[in-house]
Amino acid sequence: MSEATISKTHKVAIIGNPNVGKSTIFNYLTGLNQKIGNYPGVTVDKKTGGLQINGENFEILDLPGTYSLFPNSEDEIIAHRVLSNTHLETRPEYVLMVIDSTQLSRGLFLATQLIDLGVNLAIILNMTDVAEKKSLEIRPFELFKNLGVPILQTDARNQKGLDQIKNLISERNFSQASKFIDILEVIPAEIIRQVKEKFRLDNDYQAYQMIRFGTKDKAVQESDRQWLKELISNEKFNLEEAQLEETKIRYKKITDLVNRSLFKKSEPKPKSSLDKVFLHPVFGYVVFIAILLLIFQTIFSWASYPMDLIDGVFADLGAWIQGALPDGPLTRLLAEGVIPGIGGVVIFIPQIALLFGFLAILEDTGYMSRVVFLLDRWMRPFGLHGKSIVPLVSGVACAIPGVMAARNISNWKEKMITILVTPLMSCSARLPVYIILIGLTVPDEVILGFVNLQALALLGLYLLGIIGVLLTAFVLKTVLKTEEKSFLMTELPSYKIPRWGDVGITMFEKAKTFVFEAGKVILAISIVLWVLASYGPPAAMDQIRQEGEARLENVSDEEQIAAIEAETNSLLLENSFIGIMGRAIEPVIKPLGYDWKIGIALITSFAAREVFISTMATIYSIGGDVEDDLTIRQKLDQQINANTGERTFNKATSFSLMVFYVFAMQCMSTLAVVKRETKGWKWPIIQTVYMSALAYLAALITYQLFS
Repeated sequence: MSEATISKTHKVAIIGNPNVGKSTIFNYLTGLNQKIGNYPGVTVDKKTGGLQINGENFEILDLPGTYSLFPNSEDEIIAHRVLSNTHLETRPEYVLMVIDSTQLSRGLFLATQLIDLGVNLAIILNMTDVAEKKSLEIRPFELFKNLGVPILQTDARNQKGLDQIKNLISERNFSQASKFIDILEVIPAEIIRQVKEKFRLDNDYQAYQMIRFGTKDKAVQESDRQWLKELISNEKFNLEEAQLEETKIRYKKITDLVNRSLFKKSEPKPKSSLDKVFLHPVFGYVVFIAILLLIFQTIFSWASYPMDLIDGVFADLGAWIQGALPDGPLTRLLAEGVIPGIGGVVIFIPQIALLFGFLAILEDTGYMSRVVFLLDRWMRPFGLHGKSIVPLVSGVACAIPGVMAARNISNWKEKMITILVTPLMSCSARLPVYIILIGLTVPDEVILGFVNLQALALLGLYLLGIIGVLLTAFVLKTVLKTEEKSFLMTELPSYKIPRWGDVGITMFEKAKTFVFEAGKVILAISIVLWVLASYGPPAAMDQIRQEGEARLENVSDEEQIAAIEAETNSLLLENSFIGIMGRAIEPVIKPLGYDWKIGIALITSFAAREVFISTMATIYSIGGDVEDDLTIRQKLDQQINANTGERTFNKATSFSLMVFYVFAMQCMSTLAVVKRETKGWKWPIIQTVYMSALAYLAALITYQLFS
């Protein structure tokens, strides 16, 4: 074999309906040798993996799950763009079509569309074990005779027949079959001719797909999209009628083929009795809430150990670097900026991995489809989707995995609304802020014999976040525009035991994606914040240090030394660049009841909301353990606002701050993930602006009400 042959990489795409085992086959072929990239113009991920067989390299492309090549979602636009050879994406040399053996007609609809596109195709009839349980018998040779492409039967879940797939790929046993239907029965030949000539296409169905998709695909040049619209208008061609006619012709032939290829040996077993509970109009919601509570309680308890371990490791590493290296800017940058920045990325891994592991289990067992079906009608009036419930509930733990979970929503508008409102759910990072401020202003009393006022206040903050989500989603529903149709089409697959290998790969891939994509932004912002907080005008900073050293010369008492050092650090922070920024924004935040010191905390807490407490501890010279809530409350309670002469953290200011943190985008990690999920800075900026404006307005109203 020549070196040229060995170095050549063949591209194989895997496509299929959702829930047919496509991802299992992809994971089997590629293992952990996977990477995620971007398709231009859309938010759908491009998932690829490497496979080497007998010295030959194959690139495996996992296309999004889709039911057809009709333009109803971004997923189908990607399938069109990749497979229709429109010169926007490199067309794979070979295509593996995965079909659920128990849903033959539905799978063949997409498969016959691929045949008409003229791709080199092979069909995998997967889930043969489920077909056997349902007493279904498929005659693959009958399918082969009528379709003209290789047919394999597999049971991917139980690892049966997967070696055949590798052999098929190694031998490149794919066929370009003759067309299944004549698209000229649906569309005039003259329109097809013009499109083929315009876009240099050699296949009638490719040209038809360009007519169907080209006007919707933003990756097509605007001039070409306009040309297609004018062609359709001038020819008075009705796209909807053409789609209905194609569907009718295609299904007529498919039905005849299935009648000759599929046989029922006996009556299938009745529907699972579990659906009587999981889809019940009352108990279905009770079960779902119970499962969510179990999942998030497990995440909190399980993730706390590795998160504490990671936190301790990076704290020790920072301390070691500070002790091992000579004191200087580089050492402080490493110990106080880079190491905490990396730690701020890594510490989220346990939560992300566990959450997506549980989501993979729910998806794999077939329960997630029931949840989507159950909740869709409640979410849709607000512009959300049934699948939005998972990201929103995830946001109570952490907005980062919540935003990442929104990628499972195929409709662009509903996905964007979900991403934009998920950070309004009160996450665990807000809890320290709520607890401190509630403790300062809400009495620890019981009303009605059993209701604690502080607990009631905390519940009110969480409910306020939910109200904000629903109202904001409703507004965004009217603002965001898309031609993409919104509908729910979900399969209720049979219940299965999770594939633990796939669950593990999902956890690994999600964690890796977060670390290498969002982590870069988080680390960069951490360093910038450290620089702003550590440096200021040299003359002022040097004077503060000299005065602090002078005060320490004749002091031997450890408590006095600690107090002087804390006061010096407070002054350094006040005169740092971030302190100057705090004073600069004081006129803006003054109507909310905040002084410049709170302004500094607002800026620094952009790194993470819970940083608000530690910043307050530093700026007010709070010594001792920052985690000691009582000490912090006592010190904060003693602070006086220089502008008003009243307690800084009175009821009006504290309630205003709590409401501000309910709505504010005070989390650079979330911002980085939104940037990653939306493939640009446009939507993160819009999200930050609208959430900041909402937080400011709500905090202003709150302060005025309680003043």
